[in-house]
Amino acid sequence: MIIGYARVSTDGQTLDAQQAALKAAGVERTYAEKISGAKTDRKALASAIRNLGPGDVLIVTRLDRLARSTRDLLNVLAAISDVGASFKSLSDQWADTTTPHGRLMLTVLGGLAEFERSLILARTSEGRKRAQARGVRFGRKPKLSAFQIKEALARREAGETLTDIGRTFGVSHSTISRL
Repeated sequence: MIIGYARVSTDGQTLDAQQAALKAAGVERTYAEKISGAKTDRKALASAIRNLGPGDVLIVTRLDRLARSTRDLLNVLAAISDVGASFKSLSDQWADTTTPHGRLMLTVLGGLAEFERSLILARTSEGRKRAQARGVRFGRKPKLSAFQIKEALARREAGETLTDIGRTFGVSHSTISRL
């Protein structure tokens, strides 16, 4: 089955031109919505992907109707591929996973995105190590100071309930129990 996806960003825009182009391309069923492409939670797109099966093709008129970023595009293409379907953009000839050339282009694009991600992870890790060497502490700030912890432990040892101790410091009894 050939499934189409059409999207415009605002209510003032019309889906007519996209739907006509999809119909001319042989689309049997079109999913359409008026929502910003920056939003990744698009109900019509999710529904279109959910209704794809092995051998089906999802077609869009232009690539920017499907995704706004490389990462978003690769996530959508992975979801399409996971169900055994293919993808095709009418105006972007290279974005066509039904052909060997299109699969090659998207594989290269995916490889570049993966390489970029690994560089980001390496830089982040190096920055984290430098910060730790300078004494920077990561994670959530403690709810109680060292003095408060010492006092809470002493009160607990004296037999006071977790709830009463927690109320005194403005924390839950669970926080006190973890001390």
